[in-house]
Amino acid sequence: MSKSLMLLLGAAALTLSSAARAEAPLNVVASFSILGDMVEEVGGEHVDVTTLVGPDGDAHVFSPSPTDARAVGEADLFVVNGLHFEGWLDRLVEASGYAGPIVVASQDIDALSFDEERSSHAHQEHGHDHDTDHGHNHDHNHDHDHDHGHGDGHAGHDHGPEDPHAWQDLQNGKQYVENIRDALVEADPAHAADYRDNAKHYIQAIDTLDAEVHQRIGEIPDANRVLITNHDAFGYFANAYGLDVLSPVGLSTAAEPSAADMAKLIQQIQQRDVKALFLENMTNPALLEQLSDETGVAIGGTLYAGALASDGEASTYLGMFKHNVDELTQALDD
Repeated sequence: MSKSLMLLLGAAALTLSSAARAEAPLNVVASFSILGDMVEEVGGEHVDVTTLVGPDGDAHVFSPSPTDARAVGEADLFVVNGLHFEGWLDRLVEASGYAGPIVVASQDIDALSFDEERSSHAHQEHGHDHDTDHGHNHDHNHDHDHDHGHGDGHAGHDHGPEDPHAWQDLQNGKQYVENIRDALVEADPAHAADYRDNAKHYIQAIDTLDAEVHQRIGEIPDANRVLITNHDAFGYFANAYGLDVLSPVGLSTAAEPSAADMAKLIQQIQQRDVKALFLENMTNPALLEQLSDETGVAIGGTLYAGALASDGEASTYLGMFKHNVDELTQALDD
């Protein structure tokens, strides 16, 4: 083989290799399943997504493995929730040696503090005027009757002064999508048009579902709009759509309620004639089963707060919302 032919073949191979690299999907790591689904919706065929805390997994008690650290270290983008949701984040980034962009999906969210969630006007302060926009006046207390502790932490998980579960308001979900879109565009400008188009259609679907959720929750009688789950992950949902929230423990699924907290909650359930209790897919059902035994109130179904389902309708962000609303309306709308 002549030297000139070898050079031509080498140049062709280099060109093919460069083209293959250019077409390789963007390697994105998402901290938990809801973010992973959002990245896949916006990124489409141009992203390869690894999710650290998968479906039905509990980010509150997650402990990253060496495999997780390696995945983060090899990522082009690392998408996280922020608001102190991932208490293990700093240790993982340090262990991985990751030096790329960290996309905080909750950036620019009007985060709710615990005091706001306890306020009877928190949903109005958050920008949702149900009386004007949806024909309902929800003057609820959003009464979280336990001690959040403002740092309700345990090994590897320490919440800050704000509720990190911001995706539970679909309007916040739109901001998550916009932040993810902008990060993908910056990391991979060659496919910017696709990312923007995917995000546009996704946001339209979120808006459509948001209107439906307002309507369906608004049809539940006011006295029945009490949401009791294993732990306190529905503050944004309550403030956005007009419910009261009671739960045995605070933001951490690893927390344990005191006997006094349980006694107070049982009394409130009985006084308010609560219609149903709701399990969460990623938490131990023992507390809710105890409450059900003590009060005679049935468990109305399973809700998804911080993790998607492994399969079925609740295996996507929008499907999770549809499932939760179906469960709530079926149990509370009598």
